[in-house]
Parts: sequence; C-alpha cells; structure tokens
Amino acid sequence: MKIEVLDTTLRDGAQAEGVTLSIDDKAECIRLFDDLKIDYIEAGTPFANPKDKKLLCDDDVKTINSHLVAFGSTRHKNNLTDEDSALNLLSLSKTQFVSVVGKSSVTQAEKVLQVSAQDNLKMIYDSIRFLCDRNKTVFFDAEHFFDGYKENPDYALDTLRTAKNAGAKLLVLCDTNGATLPEEISAIVKTVVKTFKRAKIGIHCHDDLGLAVANTIAAVDAGATHIQGTFLGFGERCGNCNLVTAILDLQLKKGYDILPEDSIKKFTDTARRIAEITNVRLPKNTPYVGKAAFMHKGGMHGDGVMKYSPAFEHIDPSIVGNERSFPISEVAGRAIFLKKAQDVLPDVPLDKEQSDALLKKLKEMEMQGYQFEGADASFNLFVKKAINLLPEFFRAEEYTVSICAKGDKNVSNATVSVTVGGEKRQESAEGTDGPVDALDIALRKVLSKFYPEIDNVTLTDYKVRVLNSEEATKATVRVLITSSDGFRNWTTVGVSTNVIDASWHALLDGTEYYLSDKRK
Repeated sequence: MKIEVLDTTLRDGAQAEGVTLSIDDKAECIRLFDDLKIDYIEAGTPFANPKDKKLLCDDDVKTINSHLVAFGSTRHKNNLTDEDSALNLLSLSKTQFVSVVGKSSVTQAEKVLQVSAQDNLKMIYDSIRFLCDRNKTVFFDAEHFFDGYKENPDYALDTLRTAKNAGAKLLVLCDTNGATLPEEISAIVKTVVKTFKRAKIGIHCHDDLGLAVANTIAAVDAGATHIQGTFLGFGERCGNCNLVTAILDLQLKKGYDILPEDSIKKFTDTARRIAEITNVRLPKNTPYVGKAAFMHKGGMHGDGVMKYSPAFEHIDPSIVGNERSFPISEVAGRAIFLKKAQDVLPDVPLDKEQSDALLKKLKEMEMQGYQFEGADASFNLFVKKAINLLPEFFRAEEYTVSICAKGDKNVSNATVSVTVGGEKRQESAEGTDGPVDALDIALRKVLSKFYPEIDNVTLTDYKVRVLNSEEATKATVRVLITSSDGFRNWTTVGVSTNVIDASWHALLDGTEYYLSDKRK
C-alpha cells in the first residue's frame, strides 16, 4: 500500500524551542526534502510572519519531486471569508496545496474560539469552500480530533463531514495534545476510515507521551494513507512524530510503499544536514541515523556482529546511509581493539606481541582517564606511535601561559617552543578568548614556518569533562577538541589535572594528526 508523507519541519518544527529558520534555511531544507522525494513539504504560514509570506506568496520556489504546502486556519469568527486577511493571503500563495486547521472538539471551539459548535462547523465549511473556489487543493487538519472524538464522537465526525462536503481532498486526524494511546488511535481511525470510505485519511501526532511514532504506525495499520511529522521529530513542547523513524519502520519493517530505495539511502546524510541547518542536536542514539545507531561498544557484541551482523543489527546500516562503528573503550574486547588498530594500519600486520603491548598500553592510558571513544584521531596516533610508525614532525619542548585580568577584561599570553628537524623555535601570541586560544595561536604561529598548510586548520568544538569531581580543584579533566580543514573533521583528546595542560595535549594531537594524514 502506498503511503503519502507530509513533512512539517518548516512549519510545526519551527515552533520548537531554539529553532529559528531564515528564508535561506527553509530553501535549503526544501531542496533536501525534494531530493528525498517527500510528497508534501509544509513550508510555513503566510499570515504568521514576513518570511513565510515572502517564501510562499512572493518567491516562486521550484521543486522537482515534492509539492509545497501553505498553512493557515479557518476564518476568524467575526469575519466573512472575503474579509479575512489570513485566509485571503493563503489563497494568494503560489502553492497549489494548502492546509487549513479547524477545531474538531466542541470544548475547544467553545472555550478557545468562543463560538458555538454550529458556528465552528460554518467556519470550517466557509473557509475550505473559499479556497476551493480559488482553485486550491485543500487539506483539512482536524485539530484536537482524538480529544474531540472521545468527548463527542458525533461532532468530531461532523467536522470531517463538513470539511469533505466543502471540498477538502484530505482529512488529517490530529492528536494535537499528544495524549492518545496507540489502541485508541487504532480504534478511532478504523471508525473514521469505515465512515468515510472514499476519503483520504491522514494522521498528525505529537509526542507528549513519547508515542507519536507508535501512534502513526497504528493509524496506518488502521487504514490511514497519509502521515505527517517533522523529519527529526522536533516541534513544540515534546515534538512531533519523527518521520525518519516512522517512515523507516513502516517501509522496512512493515512493507508499506513510501519512498524509493535511493531516497532511503540518503536518510543519514539528510538527517545530519537538517540538524546542522536548524541548529538542533541530533542525538547519537537516534534510531537508524544516529552515530550510535550501529555502534558496538561491548566486546561480546562487537565480536558477534563481526561474525554475524544480524546478531546485533536489525538492518544493514548502509540501507539508510549509516555505518557500523566500534568505539575503543575499556569494555571493548580484544577483537574490536585489533580491528580498530588494523584499520589504522591496513598494510601492516600486527603480531601477537605487538597486539598485546598495544592493548596493555591502552588499558594503562584509560586508567589515567584517557578515552578514545569519540577521539579517533588520537587513537590513530596512539597506534602509530606505539609501534614506531609515526614520523616526528615536531617535538614540543615547552609552553608557558599567563593571564592578565583588568576589570571585566582579561588577556591571555602564550609562548610555545618546538624543535623541527633539529631547529628550535619559539613564538608568543596573545589571545582574547582565553588561554587555550592563545596556545592555539602560538602553536600554529611557530609551526606555520615549517608547515604553512597548518593555517588551513581551525578548531570547531571544545569539550571539557571533569572525571573525579569529588577531588574539587585537584580533579582530573578530559578535554576533547575537534578540528577541521574545511573538508574533514577530526577529534583528539588530552587528560590532566590541569585543564590548560589537557587542552595542550589535545591541540598537539590535533596538529600532529593533520600533518600525518596529509602525508600518508
């Protein structure tokens, strides 16, 4: 069975805390969703803000595979449709498809809109008819449908009947409060599908109970043929149905026809790009597309998946564009460790003596607080150094850092000494963003004389974790620094009871890894 998808990341998702999208952001998201062949992209509300008006009414955004949808509500209770500015603006949108939200609950109509049940039905009919008369294809979003059905099923169904009679081509049942359970969704959707045999029924779930995906699946199993949500699940309050998870569950696990295989293969890259554009953190444990979705940290699991991948993976990660990973940690078994070490040096077989020495050294470093999980660049250097296969690009001799505070301002100064090919050099630098910034500037300043390409590297992330906070100011800290040359990112780690010293070692590793990788 073919299931349609409407993505509302750019409308409902934009209501999530911390999410603000520019027109360019929305245009890039539209391009990504269009490339996935998502059926409908709900791009915004023209009456709500100038950006959405420009995008939907002024600009002529072109798509190849997807249809853009403009969103609005039923007319104001005191307005005729011709006089309702929001409805008129919706009719002027350059999209063929429009979504109109209306109340499907008597209580909501009376308490929120402060209209009678009958007047609410008239508002629904008038608004949809107005847009249909202007050649729009209308989707009716039945707001609070499930709450309304539970309090007065006849009235909730009347709102759908009114919308259909007015010309709506799709009836979307909304679990607006996200408070409905899957068994309730299933029973109610079955009733709606049976009542409106020739109508297309959709589902729009919120995640207040953590059940939006489960409810969406239940609705489809009950006969809904159209699903809505946001690509990564973010939205107002607790969010919306996560379309990545819902689409993949429905298609890969239940056999519904939703998107082509080549679209599914782009899901991981698209998810990470959408997270970047919207400035939303993509949790590592996000099903299918998270960095940890196919990560095997435990020794027994890692060894098992290398022998028989279905043992601990429900699908081949490549189907969704993801990949299997084996983080190095204290719980990693010998098999995982040797695989990771061999990945660093694919052309250098490691004998048992070398492997044992590496594993012993790893355990010693982890006792000091080092952790190479998430710091593959430092692990790369660790392996090469342990078996003497890393050239000495430079030798760090010493560094000094001083901080001068005046009032509410402070300036950090750093001096770094290195030896390269027998030549010792020293440089100093001033940093207005703290001592680590000053160290970074001084290090690249002294090394750029020998390795000018080092100027291409920037620091993109810096994290500090206190390992034993009960030691107070004597606590050991672990610093992770992510660097980039504009094409690749790599992360290194440093550990010390001195946060500046830990940062210094992470900086050194980051620089050394870059030089090593450039020359391999």
